[in-house]
Amino acid sequence: MDMLTSYATAHQHPFNIAVHMIGIPVIMLGAFIALSWMNVDIGDISLNGAHAATLILFVFYFSLDKLFSVVFLLFAAPIAYLASRIGLEPIQVSGAFAAATFVGGYIAQFVGHAVERSVPVILKHPIQANLAAPFFTVVELFKFMGLRDDIFKEVQERITTLQQEETA
Repeated sequence: MDMLTSYATAHQHPFNIAVHMIGIPVIMLGAFIALSWMNVDIGDISLNGAHAATLILFVFYFSLDKLFSVVFLLFAAPIAYLASRIGLEPIQVSGAFAAATFVGGYIAQFVGHAVERSVPVILKHPIQANLAAPFFTVVELFKFMGLRDDIFKEVQERITTLQQEETA
């Protein structure tokens, strides 16, 4: 809950949240394309870094929340698959696509934070930000659909408390 509260504190403006809902999967695609270049064949099965990253994030998220982790897997698996397909293209094509999506996604994030007038979490806690961001998209999807309101109420209460402590 602390990771979610910390991340959500800098993501309150609807425009910033909307930009992140698009930008984070785009960043994941760019990163996963590059990760897909690292392959290992086990029998007839070919696994790559995009598959490994998806699995590692899923296991980490599973330790936080089982339902959110399964939903994450449902959206990350197609991104990893697409990244793997793009990664098979010549390096000039796949590399350009990886760079464009990765950089473009981050530019969008910074625009969102400029509108919100908040410092991007990645500048303060880069590892935490990259671990939390995909999870945050799933959580925001649930919020948008009106599901698991108890979690959002608790996060918002924690944010309000933090803001009150900062002004005191």
